[in-house]
Amino acid sequence: CHLTVSVSVLQTPMKKTKDLIGNQGATFFTVVPLCCPSRSSILTGRYPHNHQVRNNSLSGNCSSPRWQKGPEAEALPVFLNKQNYQTFFAGKYLNQYGKKEAGDVFHVPPGWEQWHALVGNSQYYNYTLSVNGKEEKHGDDYEKDYLTDLIVNRSLQFLDSRNPKRPFFLMLSPPAPHSPWAAAPQYLKEFSNVKAPRDGSFNKPGKDKHWLLRQPTNPMSNSSVSFLDNAFRKRWQTLLSVDDMVETLVKKLDSIKELDNTYIFYTSDNGYHTGQFSLPIDKRQLYEFDVRIPLMVRGPGIKPKQMLKAPVLNIDLAPTILDISGVNLSAVNVDGQSFLSQMAPSMRNGSARPFFLIEYTGEGHPTTDPACPKLGPGLSECFPDCVCEDAYNNTYACVRTLDGQNDMQYCEFADSESFVEVYNLTSDPHQLENIVKKVDPVILQAMNQRLIKLQSCVGISCLRDQPNVIFRNNQRFAGTVIRSSL
Repeated sequence: CHLTVSVSVLQTPMKKTKDLIGNQGATFFTVVPLCCPSRSSILTGRYPHNHQVRNNSLSGNCSSPRWQKGPEAEALPVFLNKQNYQTFFAGKYLNQYGKKEAGDVFHVPPGWEQWHALVGNSQYYNYTLSVNGKEEKHGDDYEKDYLTDLIVNRSLQFLDSRNPKRPFFLMLSPPAPHSPWAAAPQYLKEFSNVKAPRDGSFNKPGKDKHWLLRQPTNPMSNSSVSFLDNAFRKRWQTLLSVDDMVETLVKKLDSIKELDNTYIFYTSDNGYHTGQFSLPIDKRQLYEFDVRIPLMVRGPGIKPKQMLKAPVLNIDLAPTILDISGVNLSAVNVDGQSFLSQMAPSMRNGSARPFFLIEYTGEGHPTTDPACPKLGPGLSECFPDCVCEDAYNNTYACVRTLDGQNDMQYCEFADSESFVEVYNLTSDPHQLENIVKKVDPVILQAMNQRLIKLQSCVGISCLRDQPNVIFRNNQRFAGTVIRSSL
């Protein structure tokens, strides 16, 4: 079997992708709502507290020498290479990749036979690639340099030159729809009337939430709304090239008679918000819009038009792919589990996890943002009207319970308030009401203990069953049971 992974974001513009890979889907979550730690979890199958990549900075271990000596040396491509897979990577790797302090462009992560990685964060033009450890600079010529197109073109070259007797694994990581939102010329006028969705928590106040959610002006100013609508529109425009990329790749696999023998995964590294709780644009928050991401898979044994009901995490991608390749998962240090049996029930026996961990370490600047002098130091990602999307103390851990009977989220912040947020997503899917003051203290204590154990779990202990916790003395949860598996 062959494997192809494409990392991006699925939205309405992805019509061809939905048709060619979709009609299959899954409830999918990221265990951390930010690029570098999430990508590190995808590559290793581990929670952030185990791969130690906390945010997008070198000091946060993003593509740092410590990452390279530790988790990267035990990542997905290393095991695939041992299984005789031909491995190919193209696009954005990790945000700090290629920096001089992190091995420069000469560093090629182990396990990759063909390497075409972007230096630094997302760009569409005027970027540098590491091509098998050699620097390759690009300009602003659409035909030669547009990164999304370059990624797919080089993947086609790889497929043409591969050894047909060996299986292959491709990981394609286009910049879209990340800023700076440079759409291909033919798509610059698309979606001229599109605006960000106005439903759910859009333009709602962050009442009873962590202080970072309480600071935006509500209702949002016209300038903020205009800014986020423009961002939403441009993001959609960039995704049209990703949709083309998927179509081109599927057609290529078909033409070389490998499509029916190839698993194709389409997913993202994090969610995104545009106006939810009056936050203009970004990610990094604990809410559904930032942690729930798309996943579509097609491949041998997967029935079309099925929807997985059980939650799947980004730490499950690596073990699933290794499971497909024939690796004995008991010999691999991962916190996730294979969801192959959920997609193709005849292939394996498996079980769904009833709850999981979400964790994030906030980033800030030691000095005050000159554009927002009243806010003081310690914040970052400040957008129009001085609405800041991150801070040093935007550091939290959550346990999410999703077992078919309950859909609950319990979160603790590492700040001076020791702030706690609790949501019942069954009755409140947009997380508008923090019910921490309405829940039985006994239940809160049980959630706290469960969270503590998850924050230090390793491997199988992240999945093992715990005694049942009965919700009581609360009308909202009367008589229900959470079955816990740590």
